[in-house]
Amino acid sequence: MKYARALTPRGLQRSVALMAKDKKVEQITDMEVDFAQWFTDVCTKAELVDYSDVKGLFILRPYGYAIWENIQKVLDGKFKATGHQNVSMPMLIPESLLQKEKDHVEGFAPECAWVTMGGSEELPERLCVRPTSETLFCEHWSHIVHSWRDLPCLYNQWCSVMRWEKTTRPFLRGREFLWQEGHTLHATEAEARKETLQMLEIYADTCEQELAMPVIRGNKTDKEKFAGAEATYTIEAMMKDGKALQSGTSHYFGDKFSKAYDVTFTGRDNQLHHPFQTSWGVSTRLVGAIIMTHGDDDGLILPPAVAPIQVVVVPIAAHKPGVSEKAAELAEKISKYARVKLDDSDNAPGWKFSQWEMKGVPLRLEIGPKDLEKNQCVLVRRDTREKVFVSLDELETAIPAQLEALRKDLYERALANREKRTWAATTMDEVKELAKANTGYIKTMWCGDLACEMKMKEEVGLSSRCMPFEQEHLSDVCPCCGKPAKTMVYWGVAY
Repeated sequence: MKYARALTPRGLQRSVALMAKDKKVEQITDMEVDFAQWFTDVCTKAELVDYSDVKGLFILRPYGYAIWENIQKVLDGKFKATGHQNVSMPMLIPESLLQKEKDHVEGFAPECAWVTMGGSEELPERLCVRPTSETLFCEHWSHIVHSWRDLPCLYNQWCSVMRWEKTTRPFLRGREFLWQEGHTLHATEAEARKETLQMLEIYADTCEQELAMPVIRGNKTDKEKFAGAEATYTIEAMMKDGKALQSGTSHYFGDKFSKAYDVTFTGRDNQLHHPFQTSWGVSTRLVGAIIMTHGDDDGLILPPAVAPIQVVVVPIAAHKPGVSEKAAELAEKISKYARVKLDDSDNAPGWKFSQWEMKGVPLRLEIGPKDLEKNQCVLVRRDTREKVFVSLDELETAIPAQLEALRKDLYERALANREKRTWAATTMDEVKELAKANTGYIKTMWCGDLACEMKMKEEVGLSSRCMPFEQEHLSDVCPCCGKPAKTMVYWGVAY
């Protein structure tokens, strides 16, 4: 609703607030002008990150870390509900241990960081700062798994890993980053494969429900799968600029690692067997995904489930009798069903509006003298700026309803963006024409040949995002080579 009180003191305040807001917003680059700079501006000006003295190592500030904590809480609850337990593995891996699985070590070798000194003494063996922990879990399981009764092992750890990336960006690609890595061990192939798909679905459900971010579920090609894995499953999200972001992966290893690390168990048949292994993970990259999926030129727009502050209460004309007291009272009541912040600072209301909009708080509650007289307040949604008058007696139902409406709308807008940026093509000429004019997903058939996958990358600049579980038949042949093709692939430019 729009206000019809432009000449009242409150209306004047809102006019001043608008001017203050405009001045504040100028600090963020418009995404249409430079999307990459817009992203960096949001990360720093919304106080999510700071840069450390070591390239590629970022400082998560309290507000940025709080978003990750909320994601962590959601996922950790789902992991535990499916029988997984949290553990903690060492951060250093002996080189000899890492080298036991050839494909795995070769895949990570270019990104490994090494410790060679302990104090003033040279170590007898190089130690790798963990890029991932498959090898550590396998070594542990070789000591504790003896019988089928010890299986399954359903483990997860929350930790940081280090990968010495050449190019780095906050949340999207860092040399050190926070993540969770699940590692499980099973008696049968069927159980392990079921696990990989179950965990992928947990990731997908979290992205779509709590993060309001639609994803495509599918298989990675052999070229793009995890080093050492037999199969890698992925969820792919589309950012506001049409680029893809791999948002979570789940890997099936078969018994490759258990054979390499001599993990065995005595089965029900009293014979020795090698168990089957999985791993799965998401990282703080999800925070970057939230920013680029939902944000606008004014900053963040956070889905309510992971917003550190879901409602900010801003008193208007706080010096007037009863306003500050009522604002504090409302904040106290709201705290029982939502994460709330009372902004009773001496900053101008307009500055407050701009600041909390930049930080993506889903809902703003304004209350002033006129509102007190009418036993009402104003609720303002961050995404649409829609303003509604709400009775103070109805806040307990109105606030959750507004938050849920915002979540649904965020999801629908993100889905609409993906749909309008997805095209089908049957020839290379069509692919090249579409890629030249647009950024988004291009769907084609594919013969399965690596040469054709490389051709798509070299000639068009597109990488395979996934072979979706929901397949479509677009044509009978691969557009790259003209040979028969039965698999549809999503191609795109990825972060």
